[in-house]
Amino acid sequence: MDHNKAIGKQRTRRRFRVRKSLRGTPERPRLCVTRSHRNIGAQIIDDIAGKTLVSASTADKSLSKSVKYGGNADAAQAVGKAIAELASKAGVTEVCFDRGACKYHGRVAALANAAREAGLKF
Repeated sequence: MDHNKAIGKQRTRRRFRVRKSLRGTPERPRLCVTRSHRNIGAQIIDDIAGKTLVSASTADKSLSKSVKYGGNADAAQAVGKAIAELASKAGVTEVCFDRGACKYHGRVAALANAAREAGLKF
């Protein structure tokens, strides 16, 4: 089997396994992490209403000026801190963490730890 196909199937299985038990509610919305090679982003989503409450990304103008490159752990820490600050302004204190198809390692873990330090409860 082609290596890229195998990796894609692993990611698909992991995404379904992680998301089958997560649902964002108004009391405890879902913190969804999106990771690419050049950027990382996070959204806080209320799945019942189908609305994104707040979002932050290294592609945003506010963060892209302070971050040189969006594909490293320093950028992920900046996004984690920014999403926690935006969430507190929106009145969100508790979230459930949705890493999607990404492993809880490296940039994803750095974002989660920075959000915890800035005041979000997982």
